[in-house]
Amino acid sequence: MLYYALVFLVVAIIAGVLGFGGIAGASAGIAQILFFLFVALLVISLVMNFIRKA
Repeated sequence: MLYYALVFLVVAIIAGVLGFGGIAGASAGIAQILFFLFVALLVISLVMNFIRKA
């Protein structure tokens, strides 16, 4: 999931450099959503692992 967030971020940067504002904005938004989803799942996984071992 983090890989896809980075891919969309790279697409957003390239589209922004080339002047495609709409595509850059959409790709950056998707990358942001995927990144925060990854972080949320990471935190949930760490909490569940901590609870299981306690």
